[in-house]
Amino acid sequence: MGRVVTLALRAVLAVGIAGSLVVQVVLVPLAARDLSGAGAEVLRLRPALLVLAVLGVLTVQVTMVCTWRLATMARRGTVFSRAAFRWIDVVVGAIATASLLCFVLGALLAPGEAVAPGVVLLVGGLGVLAAGVALVVLVMRALLVRAVDRDAEATALQTELDAVI
Repeated sequence: MGRVVTLALRAVLAVGIAGSLVVQVVLVPLAARDLSGAGAEVLRLRPALLVLAVLGVLTVQVTMVCTWRLATMARRGTVFSRAAFRWIDVVVGAIATASLLCFVLGALLAPGEAVAPGVVLLVGGLGVLAAGVALVVLVMRALLVRAVDRDAEATALQTELDAVI
């Protein structure tokens, strides 16, 4: 991966991490204050909604940090190693957790009249979309496993060839 691409990705990730921290530190407390004036149905969900918001942002932050580490490994040429699997596994876990959080949010919002059914359907669709992203990352992980195995096999064959010559 080129230096310019790595720097651009790091800039985007840095802005994303900074923005997500602002969301956690500033916007979630503001939302908590705004929800205090809502109806009784929403008011009883307030703690759960705030926890889900913080956890959802945390899953995004974890994914961005792992992406940063993988970009660093790609820049150094070490991404085709078993060490990359740990970061990819954490990304899959974070995305799967985000999907689960969407389904929990939908389940919390579904009963009652506080939220339109279409909103609950959109939240459920977002959960399905996040689960699909987790599956795509798992497929990419499987491809990386094959590439690492092929690289190890090529190295072993090169060693044998060097010994013969």
